[in-house]
Formats: sequence, C-alpha cells, structure tokens
Amino acid sequence: MSRLRISVIVPVFQEAVRIGDLVRYLLLHGGEALVEIIVVDSGSTDCTAAYAAQAGARVLQSPERSRAAQMNAGAGAASGEILYFVHADTHPPASFDADISETLAAGFVMGCYRYRFEDPSLLLKLNAWFTRFPWLWCQGGDKTFFIRKSTFFDLGGYNGHFVIMEEYDFLRRAMPHYPLCIIPKYATVSARKYEKNSWLRVQISNFLVFSLFRLGVTPVKLKRLYGGLLS
Repeated sequence: MSRLRISVIVPVFQEAVRIGDLVRYLLLHGGEALVEIIVVDSGSTDCTAAYAAQAGARVLQSPERSRAAQMNAGAGAASGEILYFVHADTHPPASFDADISETLAAGFVMGCYRYRFEDPSLLLKLNAWFTRFPWLWCQGGDKTFFIRKSTFFDLGGYNGHFVIMEEYDFLRRAMPHYPLCIIPKYATVSARKYEKNSWLRVQISNFLVFSLFRLGVTPVKLKRLYGGLLS
C-alpha cells in the first residue's frame, strides 16, 4: 500500500521543556510517510523555536498568538497531502504513520486517536474513557487530528475568529459532511493542566466554556473566562 505524505503541524508558545523531545519522537517513528514537522511559534521567549529547529523541525513564526492562526499558517506552508495537528504536550502512538495511511485508504478523510494521560489517576482515566466516542464534546486537540489537506481548505481551515475552541468549531462544520474516524489506539497527554489546578476545577471550567460555546458566546469572552478560571 502506498502511503500519502504527512506534514505534522505543532502550534507552540513557551514549550521549550517539551518541544525537542516531541520532534525527535515524531522523526523517529514517522517513517517514509512523514515529510516534515512544522513547528509554528508565536513569540516564545524560552528558546522553544531554537530547540525545535535543533531537533529537526521546520520553524515558522506567527505574528498572532492564536492556535487557529498558527495551525492555518502551518497548513498553508505544508507540502504533504495529509495535515496532522499535534499539540506540544501530546505524543501520538509510534505507529501513527501507518495508522493514518490505513485510515485514509479505508475511505476516511479525517480522524484522530483516543487519548490517555501520563498521570495514572482514576479520575483522569475516566476522562480518557470518553475519548472513544464521536460526540463533539469528546473531541479536542489533545486527541491529535489528521485530515486531507484538500478537505481542510475546502472547509475553510480553522476560523481565526475562534481564539479558543477552534478545533470544536472546525469539527462542528466538518462532521456533518465527513465521518470522524477515531482510531482505537491512544495518544499520551500531559496532565499538567490538572496538576496546576484540580480535576474538579478543570471539569467545571471545560463544561462551562463548552456550554457557552454551544450557546454562541463570543470566543474572546470565552477565552477571558477560561483564563480566569484556570492557571
């Protein structure tokens, strides 16, 4: 089976601690399908860009500190037919290149993984259990997300208006037209947000912001609210 070419896109800000390890991991396991890793920085001052470049990534600078803008910039610069969006604190399975190629060969145009946390907490295992379902509220960038580049641009890419919840907005537009394949393997996600706050506080914040997103509250207000609720 011939594999399509995959461009991995990683939006970052102040990720010097993690970005080098992630880039090296992706290069180690990407195989022939992986043609590039594009790290899109937004003005980090902690050597994020330098560490990403040293590890082997192509680094772009975004003038706008917004994941939507950063991921759109990476998509526009990508040479692969497949865009694979990965957050800096997430590691996909080592088989990601074969998994993505096989999913696309099966007729899907977009997909993701389930995820699990680095932390073995039972409450976090409960969170992770729900990531097997295709419901919109069970999605998000921690699952990682791949899509054919042509389909991504046909759908208009990420909406720059969404300075938060950009991935949910995109899937809300995409899923009525294309089924989302959730591969029954696990990306591994940092639990740092839960470590800085508490499980309950993060859950309440996520529920509140997602509910207000569905009600049409503006992204700027959502971002301000979310930033006020969590450290």
